[in-house]
Amino acid sequence: MRAWRALRRAASSDLSSGHGPAPGGRPRRRAWEASLSPLERVRRLLPPEEAEAVGRCAAASRSPSEREKEMGMEMEAEEVAADLQAPLEATGARPGPFRAGELALAEMRRKHNATLKQMCWLAAGSALTTPGGVLPHRDIIGQLPGQVLRASAGARLLLRRPSLEEYVLLMPRGPTIAYPKDINAILMMTDVHPGDTVLETGSGSGAMSLFLSRAVGPRGRVISYEVREDHHNLAKKNYKNWRAAWEIGHTEEWPDNVDFILKDISAAAVDMKSVTLDAVILDMLDPQSALPVVRQSLKQGGVCAVYLANITQVVDLLDRIRTCKLPFVCERILEVTHRKWMVLPAKPKNCKTSEMVENQENIEEPPQKQYEEIHIQDQVVLKENEYNESLSDSAEPYWSVPYVARPACWQEAHSATVHPKEVLN
Repeated sequence: MRAWRALRRAASSDLSSGHGPAPGGRPRRRAWEASLSPLERVRRLLPPEEAEAVGRCAAASRSPSEREKEMGMEMEAEEVAADLQAPLEATGARPGPFRAGELALAEMRRKHNATLKQMCWLAAGSALTTPGGVLPHRDIIGQLPGQVLRASAGARLLLRRPSLEEYVLLMPRGPTIAYPKDINAILMMTDVHPGDTVLETGSGSGAMSLFLSRAVGPRGRVISYEVREDHHNLAKKNYKNWRAAWEIGHTEEWPDNVDFILKDISAAAVDMKSVTLDAVILDMLDPQSALPVVRQSLKQGGVCAVYLANITQVVDLLDRIRTCKLPFVCERILEVTHRKWMVLPAKPKNCKTSEMVENQENIEEPPQKQYEEIHIQDQVVLKENEYNESLSDSAEPYWSVPYVARPACWQEAHSATVHPKEVLN
């Protein structure tokens, strides 16, 4: 009986390793043999000396084009391997640590589930002053974005590079800016592509100019007209500062594709004759006066978006288009709304579970004079690690109950967007 079992084990091992006959009685072929060419199979049956001679004869019989093709494939494989081993900086990725001269954004959690954001220019001898303490810039320089550092008073600050949206909201401003939610809607309506030429009237603080500069890319062009000198200088300064910080914090260069012109667009009819525009964005008090000037430069079928503050201005614009018989048709009038949500754990109160939902109206906002450095105060969403830390630091523990999600507030847009389009003849 033992001999019979040993014989069965030996037969099964031969079958699993590829040796021995197949179940049908034919000799089993190994998996790698099916991928070999007939010449390679013959070479494996010959002695080493004869196999080498057969390989030399086969190589000599190949045509020069086949040999060149094989060499080209080998070189291409080497180039791909070299590209994979190249550092991330060569592909345009952001370098790791902060450097002196670039922008840094510090976020600090405050009471009532609010977040305080402050933006600063990094310098070796300066310091960031926050309500939670002072943090020297030398402690930030050399750190990777996303690090959490502690200020002198013990406050925890999250350091990272600001996005374009955050820079626009926190940069110095004179007039009211076009907010990013409205700018994104205008960009979708005008359908701006890389390489387009776009006219902007009303530079303001430079918010729209920055987003248009990124949308048209290095091959595109943005022409920005402004009638007030102080707004013109502020827009140029904000644009220049963003480009300088971008060049330090990124390997690629931000395109220098915005032409700021200090002039009333109503008096620029001669200048517009030599320009062909893919899109026009009017952000001014009296856009009716600019329509006759820009229509001659706008491409057939081009889009003109008008950014207005109230519906009364919209009515005046439509009335001017109708009475003057301008070749524009109003396609859409939009009001962009932005709704924020807060997700918070339920909190026990008097031995009963109550819902914790805070509205933005209940949050204390900094005075207007501090808006030159702060400008914004957003809601905060608790992450898992931050929630665990709050459990250990808080004297009143949370129960393990489901999260409560409700809309924090309705943030109504204070503008209506008009989207005229040139009528095709």
